[in-house]
Amino acid sequence: MAEVEKLRIDKYLWAIRLFKTRSLATEACKAGRVKFKGQNVKPSAIVKIGDVYQVSKGIEKKIIEVVDFSYNRTDSPTALTKYKDLTPVEETHAFKSMFHSPNLKRDRGTGRPTKKDRRETDDLIGGLFQEDDE
Repeated sequence: MAEVEKLRIDKYLWAIRLFKTRSLATEACKAGRVKFKGQNVKPSAIVKIGDVYQVSKGIEKKIIEVVDFSYNRTDSPTALTKYKDLTPVEETHAFKSMFHSPNLKRDRGTGRPTKKDRRETDDLIGGLFQEDDE
């Protein structure tokens, strides 16, 4: 009888390129940023096909489903075939970055902003985040 190979979650997350190093994947598991059915996952947890994991990396949160095993780190296109991304569009980093405040830059050599410039900048930024009550 052939023995089924076991794959740890930290090694899997590293192999599918969600984390740059395996030690970062291990630390994420220990810190509670990797969850399975709402429960924290230990780095030594065994991965099974069909499992759905929630992985948090900074402001980015991903929901992934295991489609195939990957024991070694491969190139990005191959790694993308090993899991299915179930993250809703509203949770993606690209969607969130659309709503960040604009990057306000001053032209070179114009000097420090005057009090009037500062008030105009504050009004612009404050207007972006206020909701209308109408």
